Amino acid sequence: MNARRIKLFIPYDMAEDRKRIKHVAQRFYHKSQRLWSVPNTAENMKALDLMFKGRYTLESEVSSPERPSFTLNVHSIEALCMTEQKLMLKGYSESTINSYKSELSCFLKYFENQDHKTVTKEQIESYVYYLISKYKIGDSKQNLAINAIKFYYEAVLGMPREYYTIQRPKKAHTLPNVLSLEEVSQLIQAPSNLKHKAILYTLYSGGLRIGEVVNLRITDIHSDDGFIFIKGAKGKKDRRTILSVHLLELLRNYYRLFKPSYWLFEGQDGGQYSTKSIQLIYRRAQIKSGVGPWSTPHTLRHSFATHLLENGENLRNIQALLGHESTKTTEIYTHVVGVSSKKLSSPLDLIYEKIRRNKP
Repeated sequence: MNARRIKLFIPYDMAEDRKRIKHVAQRFYHKSQRLWSVPNTAENMKALDLMFKGRYTLESEVSSPERPSFTLNVHSIEALCMTEQKLMLKGYSESTINSYKSELSCFLKYFENQDHKTVTKEQIESYVYYLISKYKIGDSKQNLAINAIKFYYEAVLGMPREYYTIQRPKKAHTLPNVLSLEEVSQLIQAPSNLKHKAILYTLYSGGLRIGEVVNLRITDIHSDDGFIFIKGAKGKKDRRTILSVHLLELLRNYYRLFKPSYWLFEGQDGGQYSTKSIQLIYRRAQIKSGVGPWSTPHTLRHSFATHLLENGENLRNIQALLGHESTKTTEIYTHVVGVSSKKLSSPLDLIYEKIRRNKP
């Protein structure tokens, strides 16, 4: 009931029904799942009921149980405080510290009646299995739990690193979703509000993360030298990225109208703009433009990199613009370009072309 979209499986032989679903606003076809989806609204549910009256079955997944609230004993609280202190001294971000503390709290509660130094690798793996089987945690949550536990044992308790080589899930190799040039154009021009449009232009123009946009200062726009300066991005790395001449013109108009004092994008009452507000701006623009119902603000960053690569830009330059530590992270976009490129032909097409040429 709380899902953002309703997914539907329409059998292949129901051609007329597939035509009907195409008239529903914001519908989308998920090729890998062979499912259609529409926004989860009361209006859409009513429309689907009328469309498939008496010819559908409704399936709902039972949500995973939530972890119960609990209190920690004194020993566990001390361990948690020591971990937080070590994380802060090592310069971890606030979001990472909060995530590690949350996962470690559950672990400490699970083993609260045992000396933590006596917990074995096998017991830790049994704990991770318990989380997977009972709370249905995914790969990312599983890795987060393992990282928090390993940090506690290795950085706080000083236990040997090689002793805690905990089994991790097999890494999924997924390709990023991207929008076409035409779709990006429709989406970023959808807002009528100048500030909202400037935010979307900035996200795409420089391939920025949403957190990097809210942290932009007025002084980070170097109009004379033609670049945007990103201060303390992911991994605490500074970098420079492209400043489009069209974005610069838009930002100048925005500055004259809104007159921000310090941050490039500020809220109504001053201070930093929030990431939540940018997500809402993006979703409204997506709905208004009708493109990429599956997309997020981060999709503009993926699209930025893919479009640069399609335009012949050097992979090393794209790596620097995105702030990737390794070229392997950037190389994923070569797979996106390779699959979608209009310049590539299937061998089947070559066979038929040869047959066509040999025909009298």
